[in-house]
Amino acid sequence: MTRVAAIDCGTNSIRLLVADVEGDSLVDVVRRMEVVRLGEGVDRTGRLADAALARTFTALDDYAAVIAAHDVGRVRMVATSASRDAENRQTFVDGVVERLGVPPEVVTGDGEAALSFDGATRELRGADATFEAPYLVCDIGGGSTEFVLGDADGMRAARSVDVGCVRLTERHLHDDPPSTAQIDAARDDVRRALDMVRQKVDVAAARTLVGLTGSVTTVVALALELDRYQPERIHHTRMTAGDVRRVTSDLLAMSREQRAALPVMHPGRVDVIGAGALVLDTVMAELAFDDVVASEHDILDGIAFSAADSPSR
Repeated sequence: MTRVAAIDCGTNSIRLLVADVEGDSLVDVVRRMEVVRLGEGVDRTGRLADAALARTFTALDDYAAVIAAHDVGRVRMVATSASRDAENRQTFVDGVVERLGVPPEVVTGDGEAALSFDGATRELRGADATFEAPYLVCDIGGGSTEFVLGDADGMRAARSVDVGCVRLTERHLHDDPPSTAQIDAARDDVRRALDMVRQKVDVAAARTLVGLTGSVTTVVALALELDRYQPERIHHTRMTAGDVRRVTSDLLAMSREQRAALPVMHPGRVDVIGAGALVLDTVMAELAFDDVVASEHDILDGIAFSAADSPSR
């Protein structure tokens, strides 16, 4: 058994998982998330903002202390869309090395997708025949959304497209609540991205759509009418396209104040949950999926599995 620390630094949030890994078994020791908005404005400026870097480094200082306190043997940090796009990414890299002693691995979109697929489907690829393969994993991030098709033998094909919840919000959803024209423009953006996905991924071959990250799990929590966020209730819940459409419509009609008052809503998702739900809803409609399986396990778990197989730290 190996104790590892996995860090996933995305456009909207930075997350830490300290876990004990043995083979295909992963047991949580610590799981944390902070919304730092590293990618705030990067779609417009091409640079990581000073304030966003400061928020991220503050969270990493805290994570470094947690890692030190839990006798971790190996550390792996993966940085995704925002740091991949930014012209001042070296400032980010240097700050990470200073705090963790290891550099962030700025993975490609396909690399990100492969990690997401592994983290999300290890359980599904086991003895549980409830969810039929092949799986299409849809990982809705802040800057990009990854699509990866695979089965018990692993990933077959993947494509990353730049329609994450932060990007779409900044590009299109400017009013509170957004106008019909803004919502239509965002949907058109997602549809164009799906045309690119279809060119590389045989989405029609998929039998189960698996949705990852906070945009999906928050939509499911709202559909279930939970009075608080309960990961154990959400994980592997199968949600119909009709329920996803209903929740998406409700979120896009709400003001920021109304969204913030929802009992399952993380404060860091209040501004972008409408766009995240819109991505999921549009994916299901355009790709003709009747339901989606929500997973609380995602790229962070995939990073942890990979760290156990790595000689890093």
